[in-house]
Order: sequence, then C-alpha cells, then structure tokens
Amino acid sequence: MQKEVVVLGAGESGVAAALLLKARGIPVFVSDRGLPSAYFLAELEQAGIPYEAGGHSRSRILAAAEVVKSPGIPDELPLISQLDAAGIPVISDIELAGRYSKAHVVGITGSNGKTTTTLWLQHVLQSAGVDAVLAGNVGVSPCRTLLQRDPAVFVTELSSFQLDRMYRYRVNTAVITNITPDHLDRYHHRFEEYVAAKYRILQNQTGEDAYLWCSDDAVLRAANEQFSTAARSLPFGSEDTTPGRVEGNELVVENNGLVLRLPLAQLPLKGKHNLYNAMAVALAALELKVPVAQVVGGLTSFKGVPHRLEDCGEVDGVRYINDSKATNVNSVWYALESMTRPVVWIAGGTDKGNDYAELKELVAAKVHTLVCMGVDNRKLEKDFEAVVPRVLSTHSMEGALSAAREFARSGDAVLLSPACASFDLFRNYEHRGELFRAMVKKWME
Repeated sequence: MQKEVVVLGAGESGVAAALLLKARGIPVFVSDRGLPSAYFLAELEQAGIPYEAGGHSRSRILAAAEVVKSPGIPDELPLISQLDAAGIPVISDIELAGRYSKAHVVGITGSNGKTTTTLWLQHVLQSAGVDAVLAGNVGVSPCRTLLQRDPAVFVTELSSFQLDRMYRYRVNTAVITNITPDHLDRYHHRFEEYVAAKYRILQNQTGEDAYLWCSDDAVLRAANEQFSTAARSLPFGSEDTTPGRVEGNELVVENNGLVLRLPLAQLPLKGKHNLYNAMAVALAALELKVPVAQVVGGLTSFKGVPHRLEDCGEVDGVRYINDSKATNVNSVWYALESMTRPVVWIAGGTDKGNDYAELKELVAAKVHTLVCMGVDNRKLEKDFEAVVPRVLSTHSMEGALSAAREFARSGDAVLLSPACASFDLFRNYEHRGELFRAMVKKWME
C-alpha cells in the first residue's frame, strides 16, 4: 500500500498541492492546526480529500512518506523539527509543482520590488502573446494551474520561506532584486541566514540559465562571491557596462543580441526602485526572446501594483498614497525617496526586528508629522521623536487617517508606508491598504 503524503496548512498553497497530489493518484491527507476558510475546506470535501482542522494528528503525520509544508509555517515548529529528525522529506508546494512541469520558470525574489517585478513581467509577456502564468507568492499556487495545463512560462514570485523548502526545483531565469534585513524573526535574527535562503534560487541552475541581479546592491555583490551559479550573470544598475543601465535620459537594456532603448519619461512607475524593476523586467523578457517593440509596449502600458505607492486621490489639496505593502525598512526608504511633497507618514504594526537608522536622514528631510499606527508604538516613537517635529500615537486606521488629515497641509502627501507587518490590527497588508483606500474615497465623495 502506497504511503500517503501529508500537507500541512489548508490555505491556497496547501489545498492546491493536495488537489494536485490527488489528481496524480497519490494518497494525501491535509492537516491544519488553525481554522481554514470554508472555501478551501469545501474544495477538499468536493475532491474527497481527508483533512483535519484545529490540531495535528502527530502519529499520522510522522508516518507520512513526505510532507508538503505551507510557507507560513516556521521551521522552528516542534512538529517540523520532529519530521526533520525522522528523515521525512518536508518540501514546499513550489518544489512539488516542479515535478510535474516543463515550463520555463522565471523566479523572482528579493526583499523589495519582487511583486512589482513579477506582475510587470507577466504583463509584458502576456501583452506579447506569451503563455505566461503568475505563480508563487502572487497569483495562485503553480499546483493549481497544473491541474488544468502546463503553461509555457511560470512567472513565480518566491519568498524566502518558499525557497527554504525547495531542493531540486530549477529556476531558468532567476532574479534577485535586492536583499535587506527582513523576516529576521524567522532566521534566528541572523541576516546571513536570510541571505542564504534567498540564494537558494540559484541552486539548480545550469549554463543554459540566467541570473539577473542589481549591481548597485552591496549585499548582492558580496554574496555573489559566496554563492555561485553556472548561469549567465546579467547585472543591472547604474554602471555604464551593465546589460541593464541608464544612459542620459534613456533606459538601455541588452540581452540575447537585442537592444532596448526607452525614454525614462515613458515609464509609468516613478522612483529609483521602479527603474531597477523595469531593468529586471526588460532583461527577463529579452531572455525569453520577446521582440523589443513588444517589450517596450508592455513596459509602458503597465498600471502598477495595488498597495504599492498607489495614488488614492486628493482631498483638500493633500495627496493620499497607499504603500501598505511596504512591510520593511528598505521599502519605506524607496517610498520616501520618491516623494516630491512634504510628507505626513503613517507607520507601525508588528515589528520584525526593524533597525530604523537608515531612514532617519530621509525622514528628517521629508516628514513633518509621523502618525504611529499599532498596538504598541513605543519603538517607533522612541526612534523618531528627535527626528520628526510631530509624532502621534494611534491604534486604528480611522484614528491614524483622522490624525493625518488634521495635520496635513495643502500640497502635502499622506503616505501609508508602515515598515511593519499588519497582523496586530489587520488581517494582512491588503486589508490595511483597502481600509486606507476606502476612507480616502469616502472623503472624496
């Protein structure tokens, strides 16, 4: 009798993995110690997949042939440690999907910019008629797509948590946008462990593959000396010799004998960080031999990513910008760097071991009011009370936006760019951003 595979977690990645295993004739059991959504449980029931919720049957799990772990489950969980000690393979849904796919995989990771780069690239590819499907940390699990078909290209956003449990999965075109301290609570507060997790994206590359990376990032330059790949190196940045660069007022990208030139003014997303994202997108598209004219068309017609420097409108001469997706310090740096108006900054939430030192000079230059929004605002208050003329403490979106509106002047920008996770007051960063957007929209009516 074939031993079953256990899936831990009954969210999108776990349920999609279970459905794919079932479709391939492999016995599967799903276990979630929480209470999954009714939607996902209905999918399991309809497929006839046994499951449990509200706890784990350890004896059954420890008898598994293999375990597929949802990325949100930390490796330090005692059950995961027991599985590792017992020699039972624990993999991600991405690793599972790779066994059943022959698609060209574009894998995109980094601390910041990976979602924008992923969505922008898929837009470019689809606009050019390429069969490209979103997967990973955005879109749906590749396992769900594989229930229907194997596309030509998977454009896959890969978090460090997904990379942690990937072993044989091969990324044909790997992109690392940057690496800055983030999620250190999951990596024993050791930055080098987080860096090593990101570089797992290169582990199975061959000479036929490509590695795209930002040459302006000092962490990547140093890590490239430690983590090698057989793939071609395609850096992008401010140097004159990189395949992706700026010449005068033009974006210039060269790959596969193709040369793209685009006036910077035609890029729809502003800010230095989005210039890097555009370079990565163009390099990846040219790697897939998309004609230059079609790459340009896709680059210039992209509309941006919700909750990432999203313009929500103007009230009484004040521009409101939703950057709820900025859950770490470096994301906030890029957001503030792109601001051309005086700023009322809304920040706070669940701190992930943040060091705010790199923000202080920029905050001092651009921010006149900091509105802290969290259950516990003491760290933010302490770090910025000597930097910002006015620091306020609030504990809800309504309270934060009301305070921001009170102290914002015509010509200002109110920037929601939290630098923290959302889980103290909100379901996730999307929920946080949606509440911000809805309140601004109500004021505009």
